[in-house]
Amino acid sequence: MKKITILLSLFILMASCGVKQTESLVSSGDYDAAIDNAVSGLRNNKDKKRKQDYVYLLEEAFAKAKARDLMQIDLLVKEGNPSNFERVFTTYQNLHARQEKIKPILPLQLLKEKRNANFPFDDYSEEIVDSKNVLSKYLHSNSQALLGTANKANFRRAYDDLMYLDKINPNYKDVKKLIEEAQFKGTDYVSVYTKNETNMVIPIRLENDLLDFSTYGLNDKWTIYHSNRQKGIDYDFGVIVNFRQINISPEQIKEKEFTKEKEVKIGIKKLLDNRGREVKDSLGNTIMVDNMKMVKIVIYEFRQFKTTEVSAKVDYINFKTNQLLQTFPLSSAFIFENIYSTYKGDKRACDSEYLSYFDRRAVPFPTNEQMIYDSGEDLKAKLKDIITRNSIRK
Repeated sequence: MKKITILLSLFILMASCGVKQTESLVSSGDYDAAIDNAVSGLRNNKDKKRKQDYVYLLEEAFAKAKARDLMQIDLLVKEGNPSNFERVFTTYQNLHARQEKIKPILPLQLLKEKRNANFPFDDYSEEIVDSKNVLSKYLHSNSQALLGTANKANFRRAYDDLMYLDKINPNYKDVKKLIEEAQFKGTDYVSVYTKNETNMVIPIRLENDLLDFSTYGLNDKWTIYHSNRQKGIDYDFGVIVNFRQINISPEQIKEKEFTKEKEVKIGIKKLLDNRGREVKDSLGNTIMVDNMKMVKIVIYEFRQFKTTEVSAKVDYINFKTNQLLQTFPLSSAFIFENIYSTYKGDKRACDSEYLSYFDRRAVPFPTNEQMIYDSGEDLKAKLKDIITRNSIRK
């Protein structure tokens, strides 16, 4: 019984907090949030006496919200500013949505006054359609005007307006076609290519890999990168990967000789005391111990070594003004290394981690072209990082 009383008290306390919060929202003019609270509180047991405060607050919040919205619409219409068309349309939508939110919980009784709460609903369907048509016409004509300018910011604004128009009024006139036009005109097209200022030949495979932007995942809503220029596109920017220097070391083979010794187990033997007699345990059995032997190995290690360093810079160019916008350094290094060994002696003297070197042999050194190409993966990752972190248009 005590547990039930505690739970009931907690329930009443929570309900009281909900009412106070709703009162506060009404007092601050946040009528729609107050309506949400009240409707939520009245979904269950709406006719209970403890829910009466919610009913009064809902009636008050609805009346005030409706009056404010209608007054706002009247002012917006009287101003005659086309930029108000969207607010008029959305306000009518809100008036309708507010009524639909309350309808499922009606009727609501005011017990003391012995009447139902008053919610004067109106049919806003005609106003919603009319205001949507006015807004649609404005968005369509204004977007056409924006598309007639020479400003990418205007094209992108037109795109957003046309997407909104297509959402509220699907298949309106030629909106689909205008969206495609706005997308095309508002997009920055970037030509990416390489230049070679070194005295060496850049492998064509490396150039192709660097410029394979399908693997970069860099294209976004308003930026498209092309490594091959396409007809009909007036490119806005260029990203130039300018190779400045390539250094390749000579082929080197370094030799090293070293000796290792280790004590290893070769079996077991009887434990003898200082006099050479067998040592026995408490049961009279001879004690056996590991038989250890010192082994030795002489290792002849060979290390094949060759390195390459590629230095470049990435230039951002504005093709419209022929200005250099930004420059970033780009470099990469690749190391070829092969270690193999031969030996004389007992391999058991070696650490186990080293044994694999005895199974290796000398291999042909990679060509200079292969060395340059092998630096490509690192170059590509760094180029992607530069472009990702430094947008074309600020």
